[in-house]
Amino acid sequence: MANAKYSPRSNTPHKPRDHYQELTDRIIAALEAGTRPWQKPWDPNKTGGPSTPVNAATGRRYRGINTLILGMSALAFASNDPRFCTYRQAAERGWQIRRGEKGTTVYFFKQLTIGDHDSPESEEDHTRRIPLLRSFTVFHASQIDGIPAFAAPTVEEAPWRRPEAVDIILRNSKAVIRIGGDRAFYSPSTDHISLPPESAFKSPQDWASVALHGIGCVASVLLDRAHCAGRA
Repeated sequence: MANAKYSPRSNTPHKPRDHYQELTDRIIAALEAGTRPWQKPWDPNKTGGPSTPVNAATGRRYRGINTLILGMSALAFASNDPRFCTYRQAAERGWQIRRGEKGTTVYFFKQLTIGDHDSPESEEDHTRRIPLLRSFTVFHASQIDGIPAFAAPTVEEAPWRRPEAVDIILRNSKAVIRIGGDRAFYSPSTDHISLPPESAFKSPQDWASVALHGIGCVASVLLDRAHCAGRA
């Protein structure tokens, strides 16, 4: 007990805070209350900006390393069409990969949990995880005959009005706000806030939360700069 810390008012050891457990408890509490702390409150398909690679058959966006692999495709850049699919997916829909076309390899990763009968009986968890990695070949829409023409998403007018109070805060902040794209962020290098179009948000509350978060990022950077200047 040489490393234990004692409270000045008692002789009982002081237990250090477990920050990881505290954060876990907060997330679980939010989930139990029906709140998803990390959700994206806008629809990337309604931003009207450059689309990330998407599966032509399922409509799902590719994720992880596949986004980078397919995003570098010269075919996607040349046609502004982000759609890809496998040979089987195309055939199931009556589409035909043209003879001689070369596909692009993408990857699927998943961890399988199986029973581990060789684990010691003293252990509570008698399972083990096996990484599963599979590769698939996909073809760009421009390599497929019979696939419907690509309809690029358009930016429509939002069916709601921006909260006046939030507009006042944004104007008074003097922050530079640029609208467009499917991401929301603050860029310290260019000192501007980037927001998706209002039509991509489901409600004015969702839009306001993201916009005010951007203002908070600006304020944080300004305070940090002022602190550094005061120490100089």
